[in-house]
Amino acid sequence: MDNELLVKYTDVQLNREENIILRGVHLEINRGEFLYIIGKVGSGKSTLLKSMYCEIPIESGEALVFNNELPAIKRKQIPYLRRKIGIVFQDFQLLIDRTVEKNLEFVLRATGWKNKIAIKDRIHEVLVQVGMQNKAYKMPHELSGGEQQRIVIARALLNSPPLILADEPTGNLDPETGSQIVALLKSIAEKGTAVIMSTHNYSVVQAFPGRIIRCENMQLIEVPQENATAN
Repeated sequence: MDNELLVKYTDVQLNREENIILRGVHLEINRGEFLYIIGKVGSGKSTLLKSMYCEIPIESGEALVFNNELPAIKRKQIPYLRRKIGIVFQDFQLLIDRTVEKNLEFVLRATGWKNKIAIKDRIHEVLVQVGMQNKAYKMPHELSGGEQQRIVIARALLNSPPLILADEPTGNLDPETGSQIVALLKSIAEKGTAVIMSTHNYSVVQAFPGRIIRCENMQLIEVPQENATAN
């Protein structure tokens, strides 16, 4: 099961407006992998992640995500693809007018869940998984940044996706809290969900080893762990 191929990019080019951001991208990601995308701000980390859930189109080349050919995907198929991808944003994007539980319930109902008991059970399961089972009735503003990010990870886990994309998930957190979030993401990968995390926080890359890809000069370069901090 661990060798199940989830993502395969072959000679892919990605643009933002008229500008080439990445070209000649070759990338394969299997179930259960933990992968860092590192590089300077503006080097293409977010562009790469957004292309995987069709926020940014594939300009050329072949791109396969869960056997969906992204260059040929129909608009009506995109919501079904996105249900299989958990997305963790740097700025949380929680609904501030409702509790943690209602935030998570909103996502489940939006993705087709109807049974009230099943919804309640699933929310409890993911909150336990991220260590937030006692915070279901809190409002987002009552939580610390680290707690909010744990809720965002719980939200990403709701539909048991095979792939989680975490875009700078430690960007707004202090170092200790950031480390706890990366440890949590790493534990999720160990249970069989592939996790791709963009970051320019090299201390977490060293503390929690994983496969490393650097965005540089419009290309993706695989780098050994010991070279992760080299410019």
